[in-house]
Amino acid sequence: EKDHVHLLVRFPPNVQLSDLVKHLKGTSARELRKQHSRHIRKYLWGDHFWSRSYYISTVGGAPLEVLKQYVLNQKRPT
Repeated sequence: EKDHVHLLVRFPPNVQLSDLVKHLKGTSARELRKQHSRHIRKYLWGDHFWSRSYYISTVGGAPLEVLKQYVLNQKRPT
């Protein structure tokens, strides 16, 4: 959607969620700035690409295919 991103991520159990989020946000912001700096300027919060907040939920034993479909079927910005 326009104001958030859904991701389905598998990661090792010894990785802290906060470190994972920090890495995903930092890497994606650097790449987006590098590839689309002029276009994204109007979408930034000051000089920041992402807000500091995030939400994480675990899915237990849900089948991977169901989760993939959920993420793929989210609304796309127009």
